[in-house]
Amino acid sequence: MNEAAVRVLVVDDHPVFREGFAALLGSMDGISVVDTAGDGQQALDAVDRHGEDGVDVVVMDVQMPVLDGVEATRRLLARHPGVRVLVLTMSEEDSTVLDAVQAGARGYLLKGAEPAEILRAVFTAAEGGIVFGAGLAAQVVDFFAAVSATDRSPFPELSAREHEVLDLVAAGLSNPQIAQRLFLSPKTVRNHVSAVLTKLAAVDRAEAIVRARDAGLGRQARR
Repeated sequence: MNEAAVRVLVVDDHPVFREGFAALLGSMDGISVVDTAGDGQQALDAVDRHGEDGVDVVVMDVQMPVLDGVEATRRLLARHPGVRVLVLTMSEEDSTVLDAVQAGARGYLLKGAEPAEILRAVFTAAEGGIVFGAGLAAQVVDFFAAVSATDRSPFPELSAREHEVLDLVAAGLSNPQIAQRLFLSPKTVRNHVSAVLTKLAAVDRAEAIVRARDAGLGRQARR
């Protein structure tokens, strides 16, 4: 194995795709697949086990059971800021990709990308660069331009997904209802709600609802 190879962890909940993608990466010059994981929690455990000196880039699926790719990215980078994350997605238009970028991901890889694209993306991320296609790049620019151009967006400390969840909490929806509305697992919604309460320093859900409604959230979702 090349000592200078980029060490990659592949995370995807579909075993056939995960092992096939890991085999493809492992066949490329300059890349070494050090481990694979089937969900976000397994990814955290794997990076904890290998350490930052053992993993350079995590290629992370977005929609996964137990712990989704967005929350896993946020937690992973909080523990191991030196690791780079590339989210793995079917479409660059997926709004969760933007959530992952806000969580600290360096960009994304499209499932089905050509080997040359995959190689370039992994090397770019390992070197600290950012990997965006035109579609997502436009979304990122628009998002941050809107944030800087207006001071009207409440709770800027929240990610786009957390803001969306808080909006539905303020509308009076329960966690199962939010999960159904956003096509997320109940556990993922609980994680988002917990993160919202922590970031807002809210004592409980009721306090978060009051503050959110005072800021104008929950109105559209209640209609």
